[in-house]
Amino acid sequence: MNIRWKDAFTQSEFFGKDGESFLDDLSITSLQQLKHFLDMVHIRQCLIRPFQELPDYPLLEPRELLPSFDPDPWEYEGVPGFSLAAFDRPLNSFQEIFQFDLLYPAARNTKKDLRAASNVQSMLARLPRRLQDSFRARLARMDISALNNYPAVLSYLLQMDRAHVLARNDEGSFHLAGIYASFPSDLDSEIKRFGLRLGKFAMGDSASYEQNRLFVYQYLMELYGFPIASERRTSSALFSRSLHKMGERFLVRVHGQSDRTLTTLFNYGETQPYPHLEKIALVQIDADQEEALKIIADNGYFLDAKRRVIILRVTYSQHRFDPNNVRQDRALSVKSQDVIHPLTGQILLNVNVVRDLTNLFLRLNDIVRGEYTGRIVFKRSETVENTDTDEKRLKFLYAWLSKHQRRIIGYSDEFYANVIKVLEGYLLSPDHYEVFEHMHDLYQEVLEKFSYIQQARKVRTLEDISSRSYKGERLTYRRMLSEAVSLLHDLKFEIVNYFGSLVSTVIALGESMLNDRYLIHNYIERPEEELTPGGLEVRKNYGRLVTLVDEFKAIRKLRMSAEEKMEENHV
Repeated sequence: MNIRWKDAFTQSEFFGKDGESFLDDLSITSLQQLKHFLDMVHIRQCLIRPFQELPDYPLLEPRELLPSFDPDPWEYEGVPGFSLAAFDRPLNSFQEIFQFDLLYPAARNTKKDLRAASNVQSMLARLPRRLQDSFRARLARMDISALNNYPAVLSYLLQMDRAHVLARNDEGSFHLAGIYASFPSDLDSEIKRFGLRLGKFAMGDSASYEQNRLFVYQYLMELYGFPIASERRTSSALFSRSLHKMGERFLVRVHGQSDRTLTTLFNYGETQPYPHLEKIALVQIDADQEEALKIIADNGYFLDAKRRVIILRVTYSQHRFDPNNVRQDRALSVKSQDVIHPLTGQILLNVNVVRDLTNLFLRLNDIVRGEYTGRIVFKRSETVENTDTDEKRLKFLYAWLSKHQRRIIGYSDEFYANVIKVLEGYLLSPDHYEVFEHMHDLYQEVLEKFSYIQQARKVRTLEDISSRSYKGERLTYRRMLSEAVSLLHDLKFEIVNYFGSLVSTVIALGESMLNDRYLIHNYIERPEEELTPGGLEVRKNYGRLVTLVDEFKAIRKLRMSAEEKMEENHV
């Protein structure tokens, strides 16, 4: 491909004064090259241009690119939004699974002008009336389906509510193949099928559906890079899911007026459970991320050095659902982060911007001290700005713990200990009891989040013990059972705050250790007189583990009985 990033980013337009294209020599032969081209165009016109034109462009904070993704508080006026799909093949109108207005590729015969005129009429029919004269003046005599004209056409495509489509023509070149596309979104069926597959729903069981629907919906959307969000992003996520299941080589991209992020789902033909996922956005780096700031400044990668603004691309890994993993809501994790040079397009690899543990811990300290000045969405509905009151601090803590709970559960012992120390120093301080009493319900919700994390951390440790891999060591059966018995004995007394999913995971992990065939054959079925003192200790702790697992089953049974009685009384 002959286009340079410098050309794309230093011209105020991609077209000269007389309308000639700077991209006449454009030659794209693969879906990978098409993505690179679209990156250039969309970064320039959907990120950089609004940033330059809007005095209060809403830059992203690094945490906004960390899963799980926050719901959007509002749409930003002046920020463009669009969705598109690109196919590594020609379109076949009748056989496609979505609706769109077809644009015809440029022909090499006398009908070329007729096709171009037909494409122009299709565009005019879908454009708002206020833009039609401008479109005629600029583009009526051009082949708007040609890819070298796409940057100019994009400014009008951004004014349409629906998606546009790119595909190959019969000669193998990519072109703008369709506009005003509606992606199918069979959301109800997808949620139900996905929930059944995860084991969160049972066929015909409304109770399990009502209890777990939101979890399944959120997990499904997050696999494709979104919170539960707008129709544009929902339909794009489900459309990419359908295309991936069909084995298509494709690219689906969305830019939201709320999230200000270019989200791309694509597959170049690899066999994997989910399409690749990446996000590109303009991010303002926190002033205290000194290491990242120095690397970026030294290499000249700032878009705006004074405001610490960079073009950041984050690539994610998707995770299969595991009901016995304490972090079972972990649909995504950050795989890599790259800073894109605003002029050359070169990549600065793996600069730690969104996963900085020090920064994460400093934010927590700022919240409990009342010194944090950002904003969060509390329970998907209320926007809370700054932390100048204890009520706001509790709401910030609730949101912070909700977003980062799986990181707190999974990160190092040192990080976990520091987090617990800060939280206990604020939430359990006698100095705050009187204040918290006036906001009892909110305070209890935060404590419940805190308690869940503490219990889940122990259950995550039990996961490591049951796999006989603990703190970098390979455990013997003797050590495995000893550690498991000690941990479950402590955890049993914390179940005063009951979390059904954690108790079920404890039982499943305990039973997996008890059902180990090697353990049973060599220590339980073997005659006692044949066992060494170490073997006798293994057998003794095996019995203790049986008792503890039974106690957790009894706790679960009592809890379920209590819930059933409450339901009966309510009815």
